[in-house]
Amino acid sequence: MNFSWDIFWQYLLRPSDVYLHGLWITCAIAVFSMLLGCVLGLAAALLRLSPYALLRWPVDFYVWLMRGTPLLVQIVFLYTALAAGGIFRFEDIDLGLFILPGNIQAAIIALGLNEGAYMAEIIRSGLSSVSRGQYDAGRSLGMSFPVLMRHIVLPQAFRIIIPPLGNEFNVMLKNTTLVSVIGVQELLLSTQMVTSATFRVFELYLVVALYFLLLTTIWGFFQRALERRFGKSTQAGESASSRLLGAQWFKQLRSR
Repeated sequence: MNFSWDIFWQYLLRPSDVYLHGLWITCAIAVFSMLLGCVLGLAAALLRLSPYALLRWPVDFYVWLMRGTPLLVQIVFLYTALAAGGIFRFEDIDLGLFILPGNIQAAIIALGLNEGAYMAEIIRSGLSSVSRGQYDAGRSLGMSFPVLMRHIVLPQAFRIIIPPLGNEFNVMLKNTTLVSVIGVQELLLSTQMVTSATFRVFELYLVVALYFLLLTTIWGFFQRALERRFGKSTQAGESASSRLLGAQWFKQLRSR
């Protein structure tokens, strides 16, 4: 095998502008898609806990559809099939400082919609882990539903949600490679562009693999820091009184 160490080290340690652009696009798409997925997941989780079937059924259908079809098919359908059918076409948006291409919009929405279905189950599990007494205690104090969720339920559920949430973002980073099929110049497509000019396929794909390994490793350190920060009170031996911190906070607030 004719392996070129010069090419390998050059693109690994001194990446070209094409590589840096692809790295930036990959990170941006992953972050914004994950944020969209979390928002959709939270809304879907709350609706799935609703006692009203008319609110649950559309969300159940959304989760069933997104989890039951391949992500690659969803990306192509959203960007290509909708435009081909004359239903909707993603146009470039001029934001003043830069232009947001239509294919990047489609990539973020497709990844976010898919992620929302998985986050719905993760967040629903976290909300269900909070004992019913916490809800009853908040309502007995006259808390509105948003205040109850913000100060009592979500802080406790968040400790359960963090580990799978971190894993989902790790997967999201790698799933960004799929949007190359609609022409988004993320890290994989940037690599393909460079290989077409240099013909050093093995070396450059090894470099891109190491880049993704670096991204997921950095995120792994950040995830563990989050778990240590928010997971302290989930250890065995947590007293029952500490589980009503939200209610105690609200009592103190009302006494002021």
